[in-house]
Amino acid sequence: MVSINYAIELLKMALELYTPSRSEAALANMLKTRCSEELGFEQTYIDSVGNILATKGTGDPKILLCGHMDTVPGRIPVRIDDGYLYGRGASDAKAALISMLLAASEFPKQKGTISFVGVVDEEGNATGVKNLVASRLPLDYAIFGEPSGLHNITIAYKGRISIRLTCDVGNSAHASAPWLSKNSIEEIYDFWTEIKSEVARISARENKTKTISCSLTEIIGGSSHNVTPQKSSITLDIRIPVTVKSQYVLSIIDQVITKVANEKGLRATYRIQDQTEPFEASYTSTLVRAMSLSIIDVRKTRPTLLRKTGTGDMNILGNAFKIPVVTYGPGEPHASHTVDERVNLEEYLTSIDIFSRALFHISRLHARKSFS
Repeated sequence: MVSINYAIELLKMALELYTPSRSEAALANMLKTRCSEELGFEQTYIDSVGNILATKGTGDPKILLCGHMDTVPGRIPVRIDDGYLYGRGASDAKAALISMLLAASEFPKQKGTISFVGVVDEEGNATGVKNLVASRLPLDYAIFGEPSGLHNITIAYKGRISIRLTCDVGNSAHASAPWLSKNSIEEIYDFWTEIKSEVARISARENKTKTISCSLTEIIGGSSHNVTPQKSSITLDIRIPVTVKSQYVLSIIDQVITKVANEKGLRATYRIQDQTEPFEASYTSTLVRAMSLSIIDVRKTRPTLLRKTGTGDMNILGNAFKIPVVTYGPGEPHASHTVDERVNLEEYLTSIDIFSRALFHISRLHARKSFS
């Protein structure tokens, strides 16, 4: 069993390695060494995109514990202050990554097969989890590490569509004679308002987790301060509840773009930058039951099952593998990406016990289901 000092020092080491997306190699190598030399994993390797994978045990159930090694940019001095450990990634999501690793290291090898994976680029383009999915690793259950708080289990995330829409009016003019040409920034704003209005019409719900949301996140346009813009682009971020398929939303957006372009006599094109389906794990699944029992064991309270409005790596793997997947981990989500990102050390240490108990309950419940 790992000591408290070892657990804290390992997390500190992970935080002291600066790992913005696609710069995770130092952490991957450090974890590979620890897995093979100190933590009892039987096979450890780094794959072609930089993910660290470590396995131990044999047979069923086959359980994945997956966290991400990357962080958003921005260095934060690593320090302990008033029971909190500060550092970039302390909340999102190195505390969950290391707590899962330590829990996996304590799992008896004869109780199933554990795969620990630290993926790259979660904060970017999900390169790591997409490569993991392509490997077709045999799995029965998966837990992703993200800050949820000790008493919350995330069972659902919305899907996501990201679109880059471009409007080209075909000409430009001197800013002192704007009547000589259409203005692409002004015109593209009409596309945005029509899309936003139509999305609101088809998805009006009181509960935010059941609503399609649409955000304008980027705008690019113009070539000079005194020239009307010929071409401009906007990026739309659309989040989709589990009751809706992404293709349906895309078809609505396509109809709106075509309609507005025809009415205005403009050329408008769009490119899909991301298309991720929503995902929800059944609250009656073995995995959700096991996680709930582990929190009751350790914290003596029933957890809350969360359906979140964001999108996570569990969407990609859950939809591809068709297995129960949840997200869990120490940390306060609202501390993520902030200038004082931190994790409560007691919460971090407790999460190791919760992950350990979850593995025990998954193995026990899976065996009971197999014999029933």
